[in-house]
Amino acid sequence: MRICCYLRRSGRLADLRPMRTTRDMYDSNETTSQTLQATDPAVVRLVQFTDCHILAEARGRMKGMNTRASFEAVCQIAMANNTDLDLILATGDLSQDASTTSYQYLAQQFDEMQLPLFWLPGNHDDGNAMHEHLRGERISDAKLVLIGNWLIVLLDSTIQGQASGIVSPEQIDFLEASLQQHASRHALVCLHHQAIPAGSEWIDRLGLQQPQALIDAIKSHDNVRAVLWGHVHQQAHHQRDGIEWMSTPSTCVQFKPGSKTFALDDQPPGYRRINLNRDGSIDTAVERLVDFEFEFEGTDC
Repeated sequence: MRICCYLRRSGRLADLRPMRTTRDMYDSNETTSQTLQATDPAVVRLVQFTDCHILAEARGRMKGMNTRASFEAVCQIAMANNTDLDLILATGDLSQDASTTSYQYLAQQFDEMQLPLFWLPGNHDDGNAMHEHLRGERISDAKLVLIGNWLIVLLDSTIQGQASGIVSPEQIDFLEASLQQHASRHALVCLHHQAIPAGSEWIDRLGLQQPQALIDAIKSHDNVRAVLWGHVHQQAHHQRDGIEWMSTPSTCVQFKPGSKTFALDDQPPGYRRINLNRDGSIDTAVERLVDFEFEFEGTDC
């Protein structure tokens, strides 16, 4: 099945059982914070890239799509259409095979954008390899970003060897301490797995285990304005209890919304741009590729 893509924009500018998470596997000083100066004091402008699934092989494909080609095309339109960005968020599954080569490639690509970049791991990633090889002049391991009057918290929701995820008690503590310490700032919370159901039965079985702990932590603080994730390879934007809940398309193949079993969608690759306004409001839109041809291959997940 050959798809030719055209530019599309959508949107507006209980006890936890012990598990070994990716965070347990590497020492990246998760609580390190970084303070940035926004270009415009009235707004923080950023883009989110997610689920890039880069392989070691330069011609490597996922379901028929060359993930390096799609990633580079998405980055190109993101940089061309957003010339006043403050930072980039990369929200997991950046690699498909967790290879050293894939992270070195990503580091080179991100460095060329000349913007501060902050990352968190996904279930296909290897935290040790990311910490060691996803390095660059503007690439940061910090999981707490202070910019303008906003706080951005990056959580690790991965479980070693599993596709599903969990926000561990340690990560909940980190989130709550950050929100309390910076209670005067508006907060954007980021993770890889979906915080609320996507509406596709198969991917929701691979989402967060016991998500209520995260939801309760978020709702117990009045400064959280938005929650952002990847994993589901599809866009969504919900408003609940005064909070924006958002998922973002992959920079490669997309999953069909509302499907009971695994199914690919013919939507093109994309990214999300977000404006974090000084008053706590958010303007956001998803932008997708123009004239990017690919062929689907295979139906298994």
